[in-house]
Parts: sequence; structure tokens; C-alpha cells
Amino acid sequence: MALSAKLEFRQGQQLVMTPQLQQAIRLLQLSNIELNAFVEAELERNPLLEREEARPERGDNNETKPTDAEKGSVAETGDSADLNFKDNTEVDYTETFDTAIENVYPEAQASDFGNEQLGSWASVGQGSGGSFDGSTPDYEAFVAETRSLKDHLTDQLHLCFQGAAERMIGQHLIDMVDDAGYLSGDLVELAEKLGTSETTIEAVLSRLQTFEPTGVFARGLAECLALQLKELNRFDPVIEALLDNLDLLASHNISALRKAVKVDQDELGDMILELKALDPKPGLKYGSSPVQPVVPDVLVRAANDGGWIVELNNETLPRVLIDRTYYTRVSKSVSKGDDKEYIQDCLQTANWLVKSLDQRARTILRVSEEIVRQQDGFFMHGVEHLRPLNLRIVADAISMHESTISRVTSNKYMATSRGILELKYFFTSSIAASDDGESFSSEAVRHRIKAMIEAETAKTVLSDDKIVERLKTDGVDIARRTVAKYREAMRIPSSVQRRRSKKLMAGTA
Repeated sequence: MALSAKLEFRQGQQLVMTPQLQQAIRLLQLSNIELNAFVEAELERNPLLEREEARPERGDNNETKPTDAEKGSVAETGDSADLNFKDNTEVDYTETFDTAIENVYPEAQASDFGNEQLGSWASVGQGSGGSFDGSTPDYEAFVAETRSLKDHLTDQLHLCFQGAAERMIGQHLIDMVDDAGYLSGDLVELAEKLGTSETTIEAVLSRLQTFEPTGVFARGLAECLALQLKELNRFDPVIEALLDNLDLLASHNISALRKAVKVDQDELGDMILELKALDPKPGLKYGSSPVQPVVPDVLVRAANDGGWIVELNNETLPRVLIDRTYYTRVSKSVSKGDDKEYIQDCLQTANWLVKSLDQRARTILRVSEEIVRQQDGFFMHGVEHLRPLNLRIVADAISMHESTISRVTSNKYMATSRGILELKYFFTSSIAASDDGESFSSEAVRHRIKAMIEAETAKTVLSDDKIVERLKTDGVDIARRTVAKYREAMRIPSSVQRRRSKKLMAGTA
């Protein structure tokens, strides 16, 4: 058989992931904080980009300012949609959305593209409160600084210890304190590290345990509570025995606890109430790392016709403009090939960013509209009317891929009349109905279980089997192990532990 070479043409389609497409996909899953950090980095890197709210003029004051038509903008992404529900079946969208970018690479997982690292906290300026030239004073310099627990302990360290060696040991122990005020680490290793004895370390620690807030530098919960009781002059052998058996109290084994402490039920109840009045985490009174409040990406409010108005939160949308006038002037003045390539690359990157931000906002809005349409019962009547919902249902309804819905709902929040909820909250598994009717949302079933338990008394504590019976009476086909799993996930004790606790509280009332 003879071999011969020949040319053959084949036509086919292949998806190529360019950096711009990867950027468009990655932007979908960023939270509003991460998105603003990403945009800030792009503004610093790309001279053609600028924020809409502050556009400094380039060049002389006599230059003609660029018109709106000469700039690309994503200011229009703050759209809203009025959802008019008619028998819970029809939705009137205000506009039609393009989904070309959202489904450009549906098979890619969100984890394939790493998030950009957030920028560090900006340092506080050290400007003075006023100046001789009559300029505006820097009022930010007068803002009170939030002091951390370690700062507070360090101040007390300098007042309590005079010797350099003791201060050094104390500072090392302060560095071993966590945000709750507990001491973590091995004192033996610290003694070896500092070249001193464990007795010296213990002596310094004993004085540090007198610092404010009372209970800091404890090596466990029992020691933390003991330090607070000593400060109140309420520490005695009986309550010491109670602290030695906190595991019995945690398991609600009241009978064994009474035998260990050797007191009657009334006195034991008073001691337990006294422990509950103490602070198990005294260090949390002081500031630590700043907590970033949740800012909703989507706002939902009731419409006059009984429907819902869904709109994007404009405060979370970065508004970026492309200065095409500056691009035209610079592109005419550059002569080198590298310079022209650089300015062209900046323009292309800026165009893609503007388009990606606009598409991201529209996609979030469209997904949110469909979630509100699917969960109309929740918005009208509460969590008991939450419907089973998964990514495929929303994806099929708006002609997108499930992976796109997953990215959009990650780290996005919706402000409703029932609170600020993550978009993923509305996606719950289903539990079948016993009468072959419409299935129930697992979140709604959890709510029912919690409501039943909260309505219990010492004489009407429900076992898991009793809860199953009541749910089946309401048409919910659920297994006992599922009820136990939901109860444990909500950190609700068993019926035996709840009964012991309620009897104890009833006895001390």
C-alpha cells in the first residue's frame, strides 16, 4: 500500500478563551467590594479610564471638554425592572437583555479564575487640624481611633511592670492573646525561647490576669469565669466544683452535675444563672479587625399594583468612563510603534471593561428578577412559603447556563422587606409532599421545626418522632434522620437535653 501526502481542509468551531473573556467571566462572581478593588486597580493602570463622578480636565483650561458622546460609560447600568405578577405566571421586563457574554464559556468553573487580591487598608493622613494659609482643616485627623484589645493590654503593661525583663515577658504573652481574650500557646516553649523559668512566666501571667477586661489571659473557659468570679468576690469551693464540671452542664446532665457539686436543685440553678451573667469572651469588647458591613447589590420593594420592583443598587456600581478625546490627542502625538501598541491596548482593555461591567450589572438584574418571580410567595407571606428552587430552574427560565447563575449568585445580596439575604439563600432543596402535592422547601421545613421547638414547654417537649408526625400531618413527607439533621444544623439540643434544661429553669423561676 503506497503512502501519499495530500492537503485537506476542514471546517470547525472552537471556543478560544481570551484574557478579555476570562475577565468578563471573573467579574460575574466578584462581590461589590472585590469589584471596586478591581476597578481601582484598572483606573491606576489605564490612563484612558476615569470615574464618572470626578473627571479632572487634562491639559489647558482652554481645551474643549469631551462631550458625552465621545466617552463610553456604564452609568446606564442602574436599571430597574417593575415585575407585574399576574396570577404568578407573567413577568413584564422593562427591556430585553443580551446574553452573549454570560454564556461565552458556560463549562468553565468559577474556581478556574482566581479573584484579584483586595487592596490594603488606606493609611490615615496625618494632616493638621488647620493651616496658616487658611486652607480647610483636616477633620479626619480628629476621628477617634478604634483601639484593639492588645493596645489596651499594652497600655496596662507599661503601668504595671517597671522591669525590662518582666515587660518583655508580658509583651510576648500579650501577643499570644486572641481576639476573645484567651491565651493560646505553650508557656514551657515561651520560657525556653526567652531563656527564663516557667515559674517566672507564671508569675508575670498571674499579674496580667488582673488586667481589664476581667477574664483575659485565661487558658480556658473555666479559668476565664473563675477570674471574673474572683473579681466579684464570688469564688468559693462550691462554684469551683461547678467550673470543674462544665462538661456536664454543657450536656445538660443536671442529675450528674448535682451529685458532683453536692448542692440541691435550687442552689444549682442560682449558680448556673450566676455563670450565665458572666462574659465568656471578654476580649470581644474591644475592636479588632474592622468588619465590613453587607451592602446589597439588588433592591426589592413592593409595587403599587401588588407586584415587585427589582432594581440595582447604584451605590455598588462602579461608573467608569473612557476618555476618547484624550485617546485621540495622544494617539496623534505618539510616533513609536511600542507607544502606539500600548495606547491601542489601553483602549481595547478599557472598552472590554466598560462592556463587561455593563453586562455584569444587567445579568445580576435579570437573575434577580427571575428569583423574585420564582419566590413570590416568600416575599408576600414569609419563609414558610419559600419554594424549592435550584440553579437549573432559573437557568432554563432566562436561557443561561447553570454555571453562569452560580457565578452571579455568589457573594451577592438582595435587600428585601424581610432583611438583607444572599441570593443563594433562595436556592433550597425540596422535600416531597405526602399527598403527591407540591413539594416543600427544605428551608421552610427548617423554619417549621424551629417554630415547633420554640413553642415547647417543660411538659410538651417534642421528640424527633413527634416532630415527624406533626410534619406528616401537615403534608410533609420527611424522615426522622432528616429532622435530626436539620435540628443539629440549627444547634438545637435533643429532646432529652431540652427537657432537662426546661425543668431546671422552671425550678429556678
